[in-house]
Amino acid sequence: MKKLTYLLPLLGAIISCSTPDYDVIIRNGLIYDGSGSAPISADLGIKGDTIATIGNLKEKSGATEIDAKGKAVSPGFINMLSWATESIITDPRSMSDIRQGVTLEVFGEGVSMGPLSDKMKADWVKNAEEETDITPEWTTLGEYLEYLETKGVTPNVASFIGATTLRIHTVDYDNRPPTEEELDSMRLLVKQGMEEGALGIGSSLIYAPAFYASTEELIELCKVAAPYGGRYITHMRSEGNQLLEAVDETIRIAKESGIPAEIYHLKVAGTDNWWKIDTLLTMIEGARAEGIKLTTDMYTYTAGATGLDASMPPWVQEGGPEKWRERLQDPDIRKKVIEEMRTATNEWENLLLSAGSPERVVLLGFKNDSLKTIYTGKTLAEAAAIHGKSAEETAIDLVIADETRVGTAYFMMSEENVKRQIQLPYMSFGSDAESVMPEGKVLESSTHPRTYGNFARLLGKYVRDEKVISLEEAIRKLSSMPAENMGIRKRGRLLPGYYADVVIFDPATIQDHATFENPHQLSTGVTDVWVNGVQVLSNSEHTGSFPGRVVRGPGWVGYKD
Repeated sequence: MKKLTYLLPLLGAIISCSTPDYDVIIRNGLIYDGSGSAPISADLGIKGDTIATIGNLKEKSGATEIDAKGKAVSPGFINMLSWATESIITDPRSMSDIRQGVTLEVFGEGVSMGPLSDKMKADWVKNAEEETDITPEWTTLGEYLEYLETKGVTPNVASFIGATTLRIHTVDYDNRPPTEEELDSMRLLVKQGMEEGALGIGSSLIYAPAFYASTEELIELCKVAAPYGGRYITHMRSEGNQLLEAVDETIRIAKESGIPAEIYHLKVAGTDNWWKIDTLLTMIEGARAEGIKLTTDMYTYTAGATGLDASMPPWVQEGGPEKWRERLQDPDIRKKVIEEMRTATNEWENLLLSAGSPERVVLLGFKNDSLKTIYTGKTLAEAAAIHGKSAEETAIDLVIADETRVGTAYFMMSEENVKRQIQLPYMSFGSDAESVMPEGKVLESSTHPRTYGNFARLLGKYVRDEKVISLEEAIRKLSSMPAENMGIRKRGRLLPGYYADVVIFDPATIQDHATFENPHQLSTGVTDVWVNGVQVLSNSEHTGSFPGRVVRGPGWVGYKD
């Protein structure tokens, strides 16, 4: 017995040596904690899905150890406007975003992946592109998010409830107000979505049928989301001719519904409107001074991207895509549409006119293989020359022939305004794009370079090269600030007890490479990424792990005090 007692300390030491103190230790990095404070040189230890400690871990061991000497260690980045809703199903690696350090994709710009009616599901299958080939296995928004988690995806996922989706669910594509009974149905859907963990209400008001919703309708929906800690986030009715009026509407919705609000992809579109930025910022800052929680997000480019529908009046699109294409084939309606496409107006947002000319409009995405081959990457002016018709007629013919809205980039903003916006203390960032790997069918269509470069472009071009803001401030805008705005718990900071969404990148080399001429190029400089404590990127290569989780808003009934 004495011999056994004598050996116990030695046995304990052997066991201690063989059992790592942490699952992961990241050593010698420059820690940017996400608060906007100056970085510190320290080590970071991860246990399970959580950051365990930050400090000097020289005497500690990790099952995995990474030397981050000379590199930044930061919280994972939040993509405030992601359209990876379908691409993440077909390719859960989410490579174009993971390679930029994005660990949370936020969906819901007007259209969300639920709630879906039976008719909406049938229309989805009918209109699905061959390369997507997705049949919805969910009905509610919460079920969609849980479907992703169960299937296995790389990043975390969250979503707003799309006001457009609510409208289609109850009113279809009709240009009319909802009846009181329909509005009650929409309210119930909002309540259900918020209790499932939605972040709030998202709108995209330049597009039909969202365009048909009144301010009062949106206020009523937001009143339901407000008690759950939700927020209203909006692609406003105008970013050009009626920009200031659109900001007024956003402020009114926030004030009357008692809800925080955020403006999606803030911009001043159209050369004739660029001067409005001073008034725009005065309005936003005035609302904030009054106590209205108003924030913004943006992408780091002077061109936006949407579809050719944004060049045509909303009235012709009433009833949905099929009715739209049917009307465009009526000679009298076609003539009227062309006339309106050429006429400046404050009644709807005409991005063709905002761009200034067809030479500043680039065609990015087609479903029809023959159209892809001929027109992908061409300007609308070049396409019109090939087609032998005017730009407006060509746009109409392409929509009819492709049976889609045709993905399109519009060059509308000034570089000076982009830089001013980046500096705003309440500005975060979103790609407004899918997340993909440049391979296979993805290469058959063009895309906006923001798909591959939005966040790396901020950290490389605007932080390192042009010094528009500091690195610690950029990281705050990419992590803790949007997390706090959305009421997301235990994410967005490098702090003990927070989920281990962690990024290692080299501030000296991080770089976007995607261009409009050659968009399918991954960014470089991010070497390692963890999501919920699981490494998903190692030496810039995907590890094959899919630990992404549903990130729910503060109204989720599963939250406990």
